[in-house]
Amino acid sequence: MLVGLLALASNLRTALAGYPPLIEAVRADLGFSAGAAGFVQTGAVLMMAAGSLGGPAAARRGGPERALVGAVGLVALGSLVRGVPAAVPLVAGSLVAGFGIGVAGVLLTGVVKQHLPDRAGAVTGAYVVAMTIPATVASAVAVPLAVGVGGWSLALAVWAVPAVLALGAWVPVARRVERPVPKARAGLPWRDRFARLAAAHQSAASLLVYGWMTWLAPYLTSRGWSPRDAGIVLAVWAAAQVPGALVIPALAERTGRWRFWSGVALASTAVGTAGLLLAPLPPLVGPWVWAVLVGIGSGAGFPLGLSVVAWRTPDAAASAATSGMALGVGYTVAGSGPFVMGLLIDLTAGYAAAIGVLVVAAAVQATAIIRIGDAARRT
Repeated sequence: MLVGLLALASNLRTALAGYPPLIEAVRADLGFSAGAAGFVQTGAVLMMAAGSLGGPAAARRGGPERALVGAVGLVALGSLVRGVPAAVPLVAGSLVAGFGIGVAGVLLTGVVKQHLPDRAGAVTGAYVVAMTIPATVASAVAVPLAVGVGGWSLALAVWAVPAVLALGAWVPVARRVERPVPKARAGLPWRDRFARLAAAHQSAASLLVYGWMTWLAPYLTSRGWSPRDAGIVLAVWAAAQVPGALVIPALAERTGRWRFWSGVALASTAVGTAGLLLAPLPPLVGPWVWAVLVGIGSGAGFPLGLSVVAWRTPDAAASAATSGMALGVGYTVAGSGPFVMGLLIDLTAGYAAAIGVLVVAAAVQATAIIRIGDAARRT
C-alpha cells in the first residue's frame, strides 16, 4: 500500500513543475504575455481545486483506491495532450492534468487515514517527498529535455510516462481492496471552524508553493540569469522541500506541538521570500540560500496542513471531506496566484508587487497557525 501510494504521489507535481522553466520558450513560440503564460498554470491549479472538491464523491461507489486509478489516468492523458505545440492543447492538457491531480491528492489523504492512521504525519510527509523529488527533476531537466527531444511541448508530454508506470504499480493494490458499502452523500463541512481554518492554512501554503513554482525561474531570468541556471535554482528550491516535508511534520507528530513547528516552517519561508525580494543576486548572498529557506518552509507547510486534518478528524470519510474542502478552497486561492502575479508583472514591469502577494499569503498562514493551535486530536 505504501509503495503504491508513493508511486502515485510521484506524479502529483511533475506536470506542473516542468512548465515554469519553459515559460519563456512558450511565450516566444506562442506569443503569450506574462499574464497568459501564468494563466496556464492558474487554470491547472483551479482544476486541482475542482478535483479536490469532487474527490470524495468520486470515491463513494468504488472506493478511493479505485478512483485513484482514474485520477492518475487523467494526469497521463493531460500530459500527452500537451505534446501538441499549440495554445489550445497546452491549456486543455493542463486543465485535464490539474483535475486529475486534485482528485488524487484528496483521495490519498483518505487512503492514509484508512490504512495507515497511526503514522499519518510521517506517511503524509513521505508522499509529499515523493511528489517533490520528481518535481525537482522536472524543473532541473526541463530546458535540456526540451532541447534534446525537439521542443517544449514534447518535454511536457514526457511526464505521461511515470504516470502510466505508477498505474501499473497501483492497479494490483486497488483490486485487492474490497469495495466499500455505499454511503449517503455527505456535504463538505463549511460550518466547521476547524475546517475553515484548515482551508485558510492550505490556501496560503499552496499559494506560496505554486506562486514560487511558477515565477521563481522567470524572476531570476529577469535579473540576468540564464534560463538554465534559473531552472537549477528552481530545482534547488524543490529539493529543499524534501527535508522540510520529512522532518518537520514528523517532529510535530512526535512532540504534539503542531503550532510551534508550523511557525518554524513559516518563518523559514518568510525569511527566504524577503531575501529573494531584497537581495536576490551575488555578491551579497545570491538566490541559493533564499531558495533553500523557502523550499524548507513551503515543503513542510503543505504536509503539516494535511497532517493536522488527519489528526483532528474521527474517520476516513470525515478526513476526506475536510481535506477536500481545505484543498479545494486552497487550490482555488492558490490557482489565482500565478495569474494575478503575472498581471502584476505586466502592469508594473517588475516583480516586487508580485512577490508582495506571497508576503500577504505568509501573513494569512500565520494567522491560521495561531488559531488552529495544538488542540487534542479527535478520535
